[in-house]
Amino acid sequence: MYQNRISLMGFTGKDAEARTTKNQTAYAVLSLATKTSYKDKKSGEYVSHTEWHRIVVWGKLGQFAVTLKKGAHLLIEGQLRSRTYADKKNKDVQRRVWEVRADSILKLDRAEQAPPEDQLDAGPAEDEEPS
Repeated sequence: MYQNRISLMGFTGKDAEARTTKNQTAYAVLSLATKTSYKDKKSGEYVSHTEWHRIVVWGKLGQFAVTLKKGAHLLIEGQLRSRTYADKKNKDVQRRVWEVRADSILKLDRAEQAPPEDQLDAGPAEDEEPS
């Protein structure tokens, strides 16, 4: 059995972008940052590295993805894909891009709390005396 699966956990670097193909098929593009760190043996200092990933989301999941804002904490699962395209300035040059075609997005952010004026007051019931 062959398998092409990738799982990434990180933060979006900007608001999701809604796009449309030439055939008017809607999709979303996300920019996801993942971070790793290690301790340098010579200096003893921690060194961190941020990697940026291009995430492409189709269908109903893409409709959800366009609502994601900068800084959203996500777990994304999908397939790693590459594609080539002609350079805009020099049509003879072929470029290759790697991207994740997402089939699952889990939002890891804590639920936002409602503002105080929207929260229910758990005060005494109308027929109770406050103690």
